[in-house]
Amino acid sequence: MLKSDFNFELPEELIAQTPLKDRSSSRLMVLDKETGNVEHKIFRDIIDLLDKGDCLVLNETKVLPARLIGARKDTGTRVEVLLLKRNENDTWETLVYPGKKARPGHVIEFGGGLLECEVVGVTDDGNRIVRFSYDGIFEEILDKLGEMPLPPYIKEKLEDKDRYQTVYAKNEGSAAAPTAGLHFTPMLLQQIKDKGVNIAKLTLHVGLGTFRPVKAENILDHKMHSEFFMIDSKNAEIINNTKKNGGRIISVGTTSTRTLESVADDNGYIKESSGWTDIFIYPGYKFKIVDRLITNFHLPESTLIMLVSALAGRENVLAAYKEAVNEKYRFFSFGDAMFIK
Repeated sequence: MLKSDFNFELPEELIAQTPLKDRSSSRLMVLDKETGNVEHKIFRDIIDLLDKGDCLVLNETKVLPARLIGARKDTGTRVEVLLLKRNENDTWETLVYPGKKARPGHVIEFGGGLLECEVVGVTDDGNRIVRFSYDGIFEEILDKLGEMPLPPYIKEKLEDKDRYQTVYAKNEGSAAAPTAGLHFTPMLLQQIKDKGVNIAKLTLHVGLGTFRPVKAENILDHKMHSEFFMIDSKNAEIINNTKKNGGRIISVGTTSTRTLESVADDNGYIKESSGWTDIFIYPGYKFKIVDRLITNFHLPESTLIMLVSALAGRENVLAAYKEAVNEKYRFFSFGDAMFIK
């Protein structure tokens, strides 16, 4: 299977640059995975597509304001640091630009010295290991100095940091938002609960690898990035009871999907667990637990469109994407949504 099998033409003007004022007013394409039929709705109509006894599974990861703009302490050269992974003793794996200006021993300061880091190592793929020093609480300083690490295709500045968070974001650790969840409002979630739909939560911290292009022409040669997940016993029980009672498991986003499919046993049941997953889902994959999917519109030739194609069929998905382009849907992180039923 080739990555070019998942290519499509996307006019640049359809890439959403800013979020809508009302989260739930984005458009919603409904794709029938059996027939390929498409309907056009508004996202808040999702409530009509959920049945009493179903289970909506949300990823409650929270995006770190992980983009820091600073300067080399000795030269004043501008340096950008992107936090990727927290290690021990105030050390982080980071992406630094320009990398040539951040070699072991170099010190970078942020906010006039409110925060400093020393480069203490370099990974095999060129990322920098840095050790931070500061007075106070790191998270509070980061919240003050850091910017949201928006995807590279978003060129406009985000005025409100909270718009790159879901309304239920709780556990900090992501370098990118689980964007399918950005469409939900507290009111809509309450209406869904009131209808008798179960809501379960898990966490998968989204890494920047989610934006990494597939370079291998044969997709089987692609190496997936690894991401940390966790699900507790209470939420595992909600999901298992839904399944036992004949309800549908409706995953909100590819991140929830990857977590559920990583932890489910052969019978489609899960238990409390945490760890790292590098599961790669592409056409031919047999889903163990996920019945339906709410997702955004993804990049051509990405692992995300491959996952969606595994659930709904490649031809169905590409035909739906072609119609989305014709109907001028908004694409990617701040764009419109799709419900695969």
